[in-house]
Amino acid sequence: MTAETAMWPGPADRHGGHSRWQTWRNPATLIRAADMLAVLIAASLPWSTTAPSIFVGLWLLAVTPTIDWRDYARKLVQPALALPFALMLLALLGTLWSDGAWADRLHAIKPVAKLALVPPLLYHFSRSERGFRVGLAFLASCALLAVYSRIVLLDPAWKLTATASSGVPVKNYIDQSQEFTLCASALALPALNYWRRSKPAATAACLALILLFVTNMAFVAAARTALLCIAVLLALFAWRHLGRRAALVLLAGTVAASALAWTASPYLRQRITDIAVEYRHGHEDINRASTAQRLTYWRKSLHAFAEAPLVGHGTGSIKRQFERAAVGDNALDTEIVSNPHNQALNVAVQWGLLGVVLLYAMWIAHFRLFTGDGIAAWIGLVVVVQNIASSLLNSHLFDFHEGWMYVLGVGVAGGMALKVKARAQS
Repeated sequence: MTAETAMWPGPADRHGGHSRWQTWRNPATLIRAADMLAVLIAASLPWSTTAPSIFVGLWLLAVTPTIDWRDYARKLVQPALALPFALMLLALLGTLWSDGAWADRLHAIKPVAKLALVPPLLYHFSRSERGFRVGLAFLASCALLAVYSRIVLLDPAWKLTATASSGVPVKNYIDQSQEFTLCASALALPALNYWRRSKPAATAACLALILLFVTNMAFVAAARTALLCIAVLLALFAWRHLGRRAALVLLAGTVAASALAWTASPYLRQRITDIAVEYRHGHEDINRASTAQRLTYWRKSLHAFAEAPLVGHGTGSIKRQFERAAVGDNALDTEIVSNPHNQALNVAVQWGLLGVVLLYAMWIAHFRLFTGDGIAAWIGLVVVVQNIASSLLNSHLFDFHEGWMYVLGVGVAGGMALKVKARAQS
């Protein structure tokens, strides 16, 4: 055999290579690969920003060849799939009338662009049988983070990144609290179902995980927005899955647990009492101005919205509006930001009433995806309601971490809910 012929595969090698290529082009193989990549997105999200972004790109490469484009186009007329695209299109068009710098316009498209993943996720997981694996991967990853958080609280040298808060190994306490709130709330229905089926071991496992997440927020690191979300989600759980008597028992238990946590946790007491302190002294010390900052941001955003109520000031215009409003004698009045810490105001300043209508229409459409029974419907409902509630005090749909929690949660759980609905109708 010459060197030249050795460079090229023989008939058997060519056949083997062709066979392997055919295997990887097989839609079933690509669907399995897409499922595994979705699992990796969910598992890496609590720990990283880079890894989920890489896995999202690979997921798109894997899932695109498996899409039946005619079927996909027919399903795009459904509001749950169409409205995320509509909001993204508005963001793109909004660059044309924006009064912000072009760098700000282009930067403001990125937070909205992730919504474009909702329709393909819904489509993919309406076919896949592995949706629950994605949820379990996120749950397991968050449980590991909760345990590691306790270690970091005792020894900060174990921190993976230089975070500003004790007991927060990576990212920040807001992201960590939102993760733990989602996991604890999602586990409530499985715990109830196992209890009703007389499965004490499974019930105890669910309750232990709930306790792990809740005590972390009470004693280690908690965002006050997450505490609001917990109250809203408890009320949602009682409304959806409990009778009147059981709801009263839940209410009594919640009050007792809250009182115990208030008594036992100086950290929790400080987080709550700081609200009044931050409001009173916000104009004097910008470092202790969280409450006063939000109120100032909202006032300025409402003024900007009133100037252009129909279509707003355009994509990426928030910073420019705060520059115009930066007048006053203290640091709080002259502070310039690009995030008003309220999702509706974030949208209203940029795209006016048109954007706000699209935002709430999308939330409502996704809420309606999860009006059925079952674990997938409950998880999806928790994801949507948590995002709506937390977006009262933050722009969580556009924030990286909470935004991807929403996109992945709605996409995976929504696809599973659509599959259940399709089977019931067939």
